[in-house]
Amino acid sequence: MDEIINKVANSSLQVFDLEDYYIPGIRTQIDLAPWLYEGFILKEKDFREALKNHNWEQYQDHFVAIHCSTDAILPAWATILVTVQIAPFAKKVVCGSLEDLETTLYAEILPTIDYSAYQDKPVILKGCSKKAVPQSAYVLAVQKLQKYAKSVLFGEACSAVPLYKRR
Repeated sequence: MDEIINKVANSSLQVFDLEDYYIPGIRTQIDLAPWLYEGFILKEKDFREALKNHNWEQYQDHFVAIHCSTDAILPAWATILVTVQIAPFAKKVVCGSLEDLETTLYAEILPTIDYSAYQDKPVILKGCSKKAVPQSAYVLAVQKLQKYAKSVLFGEACSAVPLYKRR
């Protein structure tokens, strides 16, 4: 039998894995609905009292997304007031979903990467991940890679989808 040769490992193909840039830490989503009357009406005095009595220290070093799970129409200051309470403890606070939180984290880290290692090389933007990598992170990454890479593919080496090829 012939020796099995890993052609992918021997090629000039570079893998860009967004999971490598995942910022470790606890992700927490805070729902405003439990602090609203019947989940929909914000009574300022009750809301402020609930926030005052909440244990904000439990979010020490968390990445936090603040949202409301109901269709309540909230004044802009409600989310801001929660942010004021949690900011001294959390690493990062965003308004929105956990996916919005991940988008924000990737939007901060991706511009800091040195992409010159991918100069004039074929690159695979790795598609499978074990961590929560939002679609928006792939959109941001491909824009950065396009400036350097000879070509960009998506997926795995065995089944990559061509995305970009420099002319």
